[in-house]
Amino acid sequence: MFDEIVIATDGSDSVRRCITVALDLASRFDASVHALYVVDAGEVESSPESVREEMREALHERGEEALATVTDATDQSVTTAVREGRPAAVISEYAREHDADMVATGTRGRHGENRFLIGSVAERVVRTCPVPVLTVRQLAEEEV
Repeated sequence: MFDEIVIATDGSDSVRRCITVALDLASRFDASVHALYVVDAGEVESSPESVREEMREALHERGEEALATVTDATDQSVTTAVREGRPAAVISEYAREHDADMVATGTRGRHGENRFLIGSVAERVVRTCPVPVLTVRQLAEEEV
């Protein structure tokens, strides 16, 4: 049923449960796992020009750390990628490029903590991704 699973991560705490759930599914279906971090080009371009390259490098470094969280959570082989662009569009494009059967994402990211139900990137991915999207919310302490 699932041969290729893409885990979209932004390194936030809210994606931890998503990683666990997606890796469990991958294990159950013996699926290949891809972990993807997207550097938000809008965030980079809106920064002052004098610090733009430094910010880009810092965000790429943050991406590598976020991907390490995924690879450290499993013994499975994980294909990792850091891309730059509009996050929802890049996630959808990556899923198409790799013939993904599913994309897994958290519901609230670094910029979505004040969103009501679902983060704006996750919402756009759900609406635009050509493959099924599994959204996993991080449970509150009292729900665990």
